[in-house]
Amino acid sequence: MSEVTESTAGTTADFVKVCTLDELPTVGAAAADIHGRIVAIVRTEDGDVHAVDDTCSHANVSLSEGELDGCTLECWLHGSRFDIRTGDPSGPPATAPIAVHTVKIEGDDVYVALNQEN
Repeated sequence: MSEVTESTAGTTADFVKVCTLDELPTVGAAAADIHGRIVAIVRTEDGDVHAVDDTCSHANVSLSEGELDGCTLECWLHGSRFDIRTGDPSGPPATAPIAVHTVKIEGDDVYVALNQEN
């Protein structure tokens, strides 16, 4: 999978420019470091872009290294699956949700506003 690095240029309000659409896989996930928080930036087959915490709530591993099936991201280690729209797990072993962050696309730029509650 790809990795995107943090960009501090382009910060507007709570949104931070994370990458361009060209830097994301056509379908799949890439990890991004946003102010020290690792986030999975996920692009679906429909071209929608979502952002969720990159760490599986069951085992401390990177979700961006897992497989995407529709709007479900699967952890590669134990098979926990998370809805990238809600963060909810779809079954064991994970029982706790992951944080979902707000994404805004302007032109080809991808901006993310972190959800500070999780």
